[in-house]
Amino acid sequence: MIKKCLFPAAGYGTRFLPATKAMPKEMLPIVNKPLIQYGVEEALEAGLSQISIVTGRGKRAIEDHFDISYELETQIKGTDKEKYLVGIRKLIDQCTFSYTRQVQMKGLGHAILSGRPLIGDEPFAVVLADDMCVNLDGDGVLQQMVKLYNQFRCSIVAIQEVDPQETHKYGVIAGEMIRDDIFRVHSMVEKPKPEDAPSNLAIIGRYILTPDIFDLIEQTEPGKGGEIQITDALMKQAQQGCVLAYKFKGERFDCGGAEGYIDATNFCFENFYKTGKAFI
Repeated sequence: MIKKCLFPAAGYGTRFLPATKAMPKEMLPIVNKPLIQYGVEEALEAGLSQISIVTGRGKRAIEDHFDISYELETQIKGTDKEKYLVGIRKLIDQCTFSYTRQVQMKGLGHAILSGRPLIGDEPFAVVLADDMCVNLDGDGVLQQMVKLYNQFRCSIVAIQEVDPQETHKYGVIAGEMIRDDIFRVHSMVEKPKPEDAPSNLAIIGRYILTPDIFDLIEQTEPGKGGEIQITDALMKQAQQGCVLAYKFKGERFDCGGAEGYIDATNFCFENFYKTGKAFI
């Protein structure tokens, strides 16, 4: 059983400057909840209650958010404003939160490796909070992936089709189709030019990883952009065993940039806030 979910949250959020100069990008609000809260809610829905967060300098607001604010809660106790805290109180009550720091920004692979002391020797999920995923018609994306892991017992990456001209923004996979929404990965390239991309199937910010990935990351040399790429470590894992790519059901918004952030805000306002669901 997977119990732990790792949130790499040490990045600078440079695509959203100057808003992220002093505020973690993970704390940017989508209507009335920060991005990372949506991610933790998705993890808890999937049965992952042990939340591990890799932070960095200037990220203290994340820790404060997942903690009790006695002064605030005393001030609004007994008023109709208490309803706004129902969701975050549920997460604080039902989840455990642990933190470590990524001292140097050396890429997503290094961020995941920094979380090793929190994860230990067990399979775990990874959520990139600025990739917001929502499925109105059933299980959340992470819950879909956990069910797949229980069947296949190997690392799984979430993928979606993207415009071929956009492949330079993503890790891109190619592989053997097992069924219409699952591929056994044969190759994986980090941010290829459109002419070099093996497909238009792009990896987005949801992973389930087996614990041997840590040793493989340690053996991985810096790649694209001089960073330690998780795609390079996963490619080694695919060559040694099995890595699956899953075309998930639901919507995904790239909230690291203004366009995706606005789309996510409009979507949540229409589907959650107006109905009161955004409160919980």
